[in-house]
Amino acid sequence: MSKRALKAYTEQLDPSALREQIHDLYERFPEVKTYYDFIFNPKEDKLVADAMARISEEYFPKRRRRARARRSVAHKFLKHFKTLGVDPFLQADLMAFNLEIGMRFEKVRNCPDAFYKSMYRSYREWGAHLIHSGIYREYQEKYAHIASEVARANWPNKDSFQDFLEQL
Repeated sequence: MSKRALKAYTEQLDPSALREQIHDLYERFPEVKTYYDFIFNPKEDKLVADAMARISEEYFPKRRRRARARRSVAHKFLKHFKTLGVDPFLQADLMAFNLEIGMRFEKVRNCPDAFYKSMYRSYREWGAHLIHSGIYREYQEKYAHIASEVARANWPNKDSFQDFLEQL
């Protein structure tokens, strides 16, 4: 169904029928329930804190022996937050946290090349988010600090971090 057809359909419904359909959608689809729960009671700080705890658990587990260190966990949270419309500053904080926790993890573990590539991808996405949201100036120092820490830790792709920093 196209957007135009949906608009035409909803305009022909009376308000009580439209309300009934929204109630039905709320009960049937978890995504709709999540959306409306967020709209009426955002608690953005709590969402971000929970996401940070889950990401931290991914790199430094308390329940199991071995860390999984999957970037996809943070990526899912970020995608979900973009869908909900969470504050760009909170999204940026979560992106920075993901990189910082990855850097802490790399200090204590021997990491494969894929880890460094995914951290670089996260760094680029963070930079793109900062520019797109117009908040780069607020995070400029922190962004440069992460690139310098990567260079100090002598990551295999440290030059890529520096090059991207200079581009911004």
